[in-house]
Order: sequence, then structure tokens, then C-alpha cells
Amino acid sequence: MFIWCECKESPVSRGLCGEHREKSSGFPGFSDFLTSGHPGFSLYLCRMKIGFDAKRAYHNGTGLGHYSRTLLQSLAEFYPGNEYYLFNPRPSKLFELNGKNLHEVLPSGLLNRSFPSAWRSSWVKKDLIKQGIDLYHGLSHEIPVGIKKTAIRSVVTIHDLIHERYPAQYSKIDVKIYSKKFRYACEHADRIIAISQQTKQDIIDFYKIPAGKIDICYQSCNPSFCEQVSEEQKALVRKRYKLPKEFFLSVGSIIERKNLLNICKALFLLRNDVDIPLVVIGDGGKYKRQVQDFILQNGLKDKVIFLSDDPLAKSAASFKSAKDFPAIYQLATAMIYPSFFEGFGIPVLEALWSRLPVITSNVACLPEAGGDGAHYVDPRSAEEIATAMKTIYTDRPITAALVEKGWQHAQHFTTHRCATAVMNVYKSIW
Repeated sequence: MFIWCECKESPVSRGLCGEHREKSSGFPGFSDFLTSGHPGFSLYLCRMKIGFDAKRAYHNGTGLGHYSRTLLQSLAEFYPGNEYYLFNPRPSKLFELNGKNLHEVLPSGLLNRSFPSAWRSSWVKKDLIKQGIDLYHGLSHEIPVGIKKTAIRSVVTIHDLIHERYPAQYSKIDVKIYSKKFRYACEHADRIIAISQQTKQDIIDFYKIPAGKIDICYQSCNPSFCEQVSEEQKALVRKRYKLPKEFFLSVGSIIERKNLLNICKALFLLRNDVDIPLVVIGDGGKYKRQVQDFILQNGLKDKVIFLSDDPLAKSAASFKSAKDFPAIYQLATAMIYPSFFEGFGIPVLEALWSRLPVITSNVACLPEAGGDGAHYVDPRSAEEIATAMKTIYTDRPITAALVEKGWQHAQHFTTHRCATAVMNVYKSIW
């Protein structure tokens, strides 16, 4: 039995590293096996040192953070033979990532600590070299400037190009910065991971990147959403946040694209038919105030609960870290997520895993996330959203069938499948 490895030392010939070359010496005809694909030849992948941009993993409580944490923990669990180095620009008190093969790396030296953004976007290269990193993965749209000069292979995950599609929803300076960073990463990374077919097509259309450079690797969600929360824990969470007996649930930043206003309009249309409130998890600015104005003007103040504004939620570590979210999902009547556009739509997947019926949009990537396990609506139509909410609430056989289909669809997005897809991208360039 021979040993085959894919080491950095010989990435083109796919030969043996020094250690394994020594072990192979003395085997006659070894070079013939390298080209023959002999069935007795076993694959041995040498230990990789993989670096990550871990800013979002340690500091972000929304989609980018959830993606980063779930992927990192999954890689560490299912591919324990590698070492994972998490480059974090500053210490965090919000999130932890634990594992014997997970290593947090903080900036050292006064200059790096004083300018963490510069360290993350460029200066970190010195630390990558110091740690002996073989491959670097920018988990959210960016890679260090000039990383190609280090000979370290790189991968970047692109979640969406919403700033290109809807620039009016961002400041001009943000659009300019995002476009420059995202385009640079796409052009200079060795491989690009798109989290949906929609995102892959956008990368091709907006940045003219060849399709062959882009891999679609769907994301998973925190495994805690897959577990049944005990009745005792659900009762505790209900009491903690004063949740009503029944409620619709909306999760996500309160921005125009997420479409909370049309959900509230649908709630108004249902005021005489379905008398249960809406619980909103998320925060916002100008658009949130617009939604609140509609709520006040139409007598919905008692029907819309902004849970993230609750003083307890603001202070509770279990809310800020989303540890209480699986219980909240399993207490809800349905997830309402009629977004106009998403890179993927992780709350949809979280709801499917939670066996919570989902109402979402029939546009962009959301049918990819929901499959045949979601009820689809035109996000522009408050009437369609209202009809769907009424159907989900009143027609229990339809709802039960939808939940079962949703659960089956969620099996395509297990943490193991998603980690394997990403690992295969790493192997393709290392």
C-alpha cells in the first residue's frame, strides 16, 4: 500500500512531501504508481494549515457571523486532521469558537493593534507567513491585498452583490468601498465560493468572472436549530421574553429589502380574520421608523412586537448570541420572510430545520433555500402575503405537509454536506 499526498511542496505534480517521500523510498516502481491510478493506491492528504478572516465569526450576530461560525465548527468537527487559524482583528466578548484544532490569532504589536482594519485587510499577511498558513479563506467578500505575492492559495466566499443590484439602499461611499473590495477578491482569489446559484450568476454578470472559477457551496445553519427544544426550555423562553401564545415571526435586519412594511400591511388586512401578533427580531434605522409610523397610523401597536427593542433582549447574552432563537422559532406559528432579494436567506433554512412553516418570496435565491418546503408569494403584494398567512394559520393539513417537505429539503444543507463542499474547493487548489 502506498501513500499519496497533496502537499504544498509539489502542488502541480501532486507528489509527496518530504516526510512521506522518505516513507516511500525503497518501493520499486513507485513512480509508475503515481501515473497509473493503481487501485491499491490509498489517498493521504497531508495536514493543512488553513487561515480564515474571522472578524464576522467573533463579532457579527447576523447572517455573515452565523455562516462563519457554523462553517468553522463544521470543518473542525468533520475534518479534524487540519489546523484552523482564526485571524480576529480584536478580542470579542460575544462569541467563542472552541476546539483543539481551532486557533484564534489576534494582532500583535502596537501598530497592528492600533489599526485592526489595516491589519485585517493587508498587514495580516506577515502573520499568515509566520503561522505557516497553506491556504487562506476570506469568509465574507474579502481577501488581504497582495496575498498572491505570498504564494498562499486563497478562497473567498461571496454571499451576495446586493450593493450592485440596489445601490440606492447604501451610501455612495459604501457602494464604492464594497465594489472595490468584492471585485478585488473575485479577481485575485484562486477560487470563489458563491452561496447560491443566484450569487454565482451575479458574480458573472457584474464582475465578468469566468463561471469555471466559481463553486456553489450552500451554507448550513447552527445545528441547534435541528434539535427539539424541551417543553420546559420553551416555557422558560416564552416567559423570559413575554411571548404571546401564538405569533408570526420575522427575523432579519429591518431594512427596505427585507420587506417588513408589506408584512405589516398584510397583518392589517388580516385584522378581522387572524388575530395573532407578529414578533420581529432585528433592528434598523430610517426604514424601521417608516414601518413604525405605519403601525401607529393603522392601530397595530399591540400587534407588532419588536423583540430586539426589549430591554431584557438587549442585555441577555443568550439573545445576543442567538442561543434562545431555536426555542423562539419552535414557539412560533410561522416564519414570514418575503424579502425582495437575498444571497441565500438563512432564516428560511433555520425555520425548515425547526419544523416551522415558512412563507417566503418567489424571487432571487429564496426558492433555492426553501425548495418545495415553503409557501411562496410575490413580495410586492401584501394581499398575497396576507392570504398565505391565513392559509398557514387555518389549514392545518396543508401546513403539516409543508413542514414535512421543508424538513426533507433541509437535509440537503447538513453541516457535513456543506463542510465537505468547501473542503473539496480547498483540495482543488492545494
